[in-house]
Amino acid sequence: MDGILQKLLTEIPDYQEFLTAAELDESTRRLAREHPESVSLLEIGRTREGRALLCLQIGGGERNALLFGCPHPNEPIGAMLLEYFSRSLAENAALREALGYTWYIVKAWDADGLVKNEGWLKGPFNIYQYTRNFFRPAGVAQVDWTFPADYKRLHFHDVLPETQAMMELIDRIRPAFIYALHNTGFGGTYWYESEPTPAIYDRLHRIPGKYNIPLSLGAAESPANEPFAPAIYRCGGAREEYDYLEKYGGGDREELGRLRMGDNSASYAYRRYGSFTLLTELPYFYDPQVADTSPSDMTRLEVLRRSVEETEQINRDLRRILALSEGHMAADNPYMAAVKDFSRESGSLQAALNQAEADPAFRQTATQAEKLDQLVISKFYKAIVYGMLVRANETELERAAPEGAGRDCLDRGYRESLRGLEAITGYLESRLQYRVVPIRDLIAVQLESGLTVLEHLDNRAAKGQPGVSEK
Repeated sequence: MDGILQKLLTEIPDYQEFLTAAELDESTRRLAREHPESVSLLEIGRTREGRALLCLQIGGGERNALLFGCPHPNEPIGAMLLEYFSRSLAENAALREALGYTWYIVKAWDADGLVKNEGWLKGPFNIYQYTRNFFRPAGVAQVDWTFPADYKRLHFHDVLPETQAMMELIDRIRPAFIYALHNTGFGGTYWYESEPTPAIYDRLHRIPGKYNIPLSLGAAESPANEPFAPAIYRCGGAREEYDYLEKYGGGDREELGRLRMGDNSASYAYRRYGSFTLLTELPYFYDPQVADTSPSDMTRLEVLRRSVEETEQINRDLRRILALSEGHMAADNPYMAAVKDFSRESGSLQAALNQAEADPAFRQTATQAEKLDQLVISKFYKAIVYGMLVRANETELERAAPEGAGRDCLDRGYRESLRGLEAITGYLESRLQYRVVPIRDLIAVQLESGLTVLEHLDNRAAKGQPGVSEK
């Protein structure tokens, strides 16, 4: 890696906390004031709650690159990367020249949702603090999954203001490269790409280990996305999700027709402009067991069957608790909407099981990593739903809550959801030997991954090599 880029990696500050939406906006405005010769500040739109969506334009290269943080509001690692990277670009003409792009940088795309995560951004960093103060909106309120979609029986056009703003920016700049700065909560590192880049997979695989972060070698996050290599997957969109459910969910035409999902930025930009999107997913917390490829005492199918059974039981419990107080919640309660979405009955679990039943590979012995992922870490992602259920009741109790029976129901819902949260996080604390990954290391993995892929794409373009997939 070129010396100037290596220097960029070594100078990442040792951040001890994540910045809030207001802090990110103030830093963005300050950077534009301090460096008018290299930075332009754009307001590309407004959020649903009226916040300005700020975009930095830096550099003057012939090709455009788009980077955005907080595509989900519980994912601020990328916002911290952009905090560092944008200042480095603004202050360093040699870096801008070496990279050769015009950069468009949105630090917090879902700024409204980031505000709702402020209870854990400053620490302490542990599973309970994170899940107790967590927020992620329901699918139809997620800015990176509400791009318009028309495919077979799927028709989605409920585009959010934040999505519309990003869509118009993509249409205007037609980026060659998009870095969608997602991150996971628990586990290891894995990547999504619009097209396979096999020449650099060994390099990508080595990056997390430099910072003592393992690869994620358990079950894939979504079986709808084609695996390119261990921990590297195709970055799919609404079409891939639809086709997967159609194939393995029994092809229920009525259910498919009721799907409430849009497309994402990666799919939108790739199909229209050939934009290459990279995601580098990595966790706040990890346990070395996520990289344990030794055999377990169960087959992959047995692990999946138990995981589906336990997940369905947890979802039933969440729905039971929500039913205690839902009738006394306001329709605009975002936590209630998220809980309903993330605990509902859906065909995706059964589709995964149907796929496994038909695949001989699932008769093989599961690795310890696969078993941990399906039977333990999966509960981490149910703990966050209990946390939002606590907050759904808490929100109504903090409003002018009704007296009498209504308040009693909310009180009961609050107590039972808190009890559920404490039980599941207690289980995780007892079962896992996790550590908190330093923010500096998280930024380094995302930054080095992005630079590695960008260098490969530039070399490919210089040689006149097209992408390997049809647009």
